[in-house]
Amino acid sequence: MTQLPFEQFSALNAVGICRHVFTQRIPGIDVSHDKAEALRCLDSAHREIRSAIGMADFPVMTAEQIHGSRIAIVDVPGGADKQFAGCDGFITKQRKIALGIHVADCCAVYIVDTQTPAIALVHSGRKGTELGVVTNAIKQMAANFGSKPADLVVQLSPCIRPPHYETDFAAKIIEQCRAQGVKQIHDSGICTACHPDLYYSYRAEKGKTGRMLALVGML
Repeated sequence: MTQLPFEQFSALNAVGICRHVFTQRIPGIDVSHDKAEALRCLDSAHREIRSAIGMADFPVMTAEQIHGSRIAIVDVPGGADKQFAGCDGFITKQRKIALGIHVADCCAVYIVDTQTPAIALVHSGRKGTELGVVTNAIKQMAANFGSKPADLVVQLSPCIRPPHYETDFAAKIIEQCRAQGVKQIHDSGICTACHPDLYYSYRAEKGKTGRMLALVGML
């Protein structure tokens, strides 16, 4: 059977305390629907990818993703899959829980504290970046877990970039991380709208498209 398409980031592989994935466009699945229906169409493939990377038994926490700056704290172990209302990211010290974000041009920002240890996953598009959602996640990790910016590894996923989009919010996210004192910042540098063969793009496909799934969970 052909392996479903996904990618992983060397910077996150190197930390050795978590599993992660960023799914790509799944061939042969019609996703020309609204978001909810597109996600239903992709669910089986995304579950297969979770299994392939050893996260099949991790309950998945997802965010409502309202393009805001609120960060939820996942502070209980295990349990069933759950969606957190009114937030665009989460932080946790819990192990064997998958944090999940769906994107199709916005950036999924992975944050790993290698010392505490702790992790975060954040949905940051233009609006969320303007509101400082990633900055909030870093501050919440410090306030709740004692995380130090110098211990954080930040990874930006593929996302839309100029000239396909009028603002370079990926560059702004990097600036925000540096302003908080983060030293280890890694950017995929890939524009989703430039590669419709590999990624879903809300802008390029006029809203009728699928979503990539970003996942991260501590071992």
